Amino acid sequence: MQTEQTLSGKAVATQDVSVSSISLFFFRLKLWMKSPTPYLTLLGLSLFILTWWLTTEVWQLPRFEKLPGPVSVVKEWVSEDPAYGISIYTPEYYEHIWKSILRVLQAFGLATILGVPLGLFMGWKKTFKDYTFPVMEILRPIPMLAWVPLAILMFPEREMAIIYLTFLGSFFATTLNTLLGVESIDEAYFRAARCLGAKSRHIFFKVVVPGALPFIFTGLQISMGFSWFSLVAGEMLAGEFGLGYLIWNSFILVQYPVIVIAMVTLGVIGWSSSALIRFVGTLLMKWQSRGSSL
Repeated sequence: MQTEQTLSGKAVATQDVSVSSISLFFFRLKLWMKSPTPYLTLLGLSLFILTWWLTTEVWQLPRFEKLPGPVSVVKEWVSEDPAYGISIYTPEYYEHIWKSILRVLQAFGLATILGVPLGLFMGWKKTFKDYTFPVMEILRPIPMLAWVPLAILMFPEREMAIIYLTFLGSFFATTLNTLLGVESIDEAYFRAARCLGAKSRHIFFKVVVPGALPFIFTGLQISMGFSWFSLVAGEMLAGEFGLGYLIWNSFILVQYPVIVIAMVTLGVIGWSSSALIRFVGTLLMKWQSRGSSL
């Protein structure tokens, strides 16, 4: 009976947390709609598109006359019979999108699984950091394109080489931000926990992990961005499908509107994935949300 009551209490508590998280989300959305931010965002996008249209289709300025304008891009994008074979009505368009998303999910997931624990442990154990941090600082600045020959040598299969390159771009950002998150925790929290008799494992899970969460999720957002542009570099060089491959192949075939279609698609998907990470971070850090709302 007591076990059933305990389980019932946990279920109610979980439900209350979910309801409060959803309520907080809609409350923030309402505040956002009342602020000037969405309207300024819309104005900024409108000015960008207007400038793009004027420079490419109206004035046709030097160095811009060959670029596709917004009108030609949108016509191709929404055409049921596209001139270059890529639009929202063609299955090939979604095949490229799905292939890129799948690669990013695999690489980003692996980078998160390895990078977050590594960063936590580097920040928790100074001796371990002294071993690993110099190596990471040497490898981290190496441009992604410099890794391409080694990736092809290590992974003759193109698919694994692309995922490896995408993983590298994501891994360093995740690890470094997690490390910085641990190092940013006030030493007073550790002293207080030890004075209360907390053991090392309790300090790690009750102080280190929660204290580093804001930096971890900031790092994951940066990591997601690195994943996408690392993916595009890999797909351009070794891919057969994907948005990066579509961009490069369209350039070779002089299908310039398709290049912009793929670029805008990349931007929208990248922004959406970062927004999803921010939303998950808000759900996991309700204590921070409550503190900022006071």
